[in-house]
Amino acid sequence: MTYCLGIVLDTGLLLASDSRSNAGVDQIYLVKKLDIFDDAADRMIAVLSAGNLATTQSVLALLRAGIGGDIGERDLHRAPSMFAVSQIVGDTLRDVIARDGEHVVAHGGDPSASFLVAGQIRGDRHRLFQIYSAGNFVEASERTPFVQIGETKYGKPILDRALSSSTPLEQAALLALISFDATIRSNLSVEAPIDMLHYEADSFSAANLMRFERDHPYWRDLRARYSDGLMKLVAGLPVPPQQSEAS
Repeated sequence: MTYCLGIVLDTGLLLASDSRSNAGVDQIYLVKKLDIFDDAADRMIAVLSAGNLATTQSVLALLRAGIGGDIGERDLHRAPSMFAVSQIVGDTLRDVIARDGEHVVAHGGDPSASFLVAGQIRGDRHRLFQIYSAGNFVEASERTPFVQIGETKYGKPILDRALSSSTPLEQAALLALISFDATIRSNLSVEAPIDMLHYEADSFSAANLMRFERDHPYWRDLRARYSDGLMKLVAGLPVPPQQSEAS
């Protein structure tokens, strides 16, 4: 399992993923799940992945192999929009599952995978898409400014409560890390390092990419402060009334 989060804001994009991948309790790997395609001056594209590791790695390898080809049908550098980029990723995912899926299932595996595709191409706004295992996709919007893949349920409540499209990038980064803290505390299949990209609209740069290891000073301090703050908040709340008082 994994946890990947994408947030689209008025001022840019906030993208984050953990690094744990496992095929059982004794087969645990650290894998980068946030891949960036920013070697063209007019675009920045990021792809976050969850699901079957062989499937996601095949998709990403094919996406990179398609760049600069003669045909250009699936060249991320020639795609005219982020919508077209998402179509390319979805089509590539369908091809990989069509090729490998029945063989994986025959050995008791699940070939499915999902992706978050985010970025900006010059002449268009920054955009964020969630791609399902079937290859179809939806776009995040002002009313639904974040999308998640992988282990989503534990980190969702803080985002539902505190996040909007007008949230500043720095505040969104804080909420994202709290969302990851909640997920890591409740699910052993999600773990640091956490890769996080702050993308400022119209910058076409992925330079603001950070990595939070388990022992990163800020990450440890944030988790401790948030936990202590929650305990103090709960301690200060009124307790529920007794049955006689409530009736």
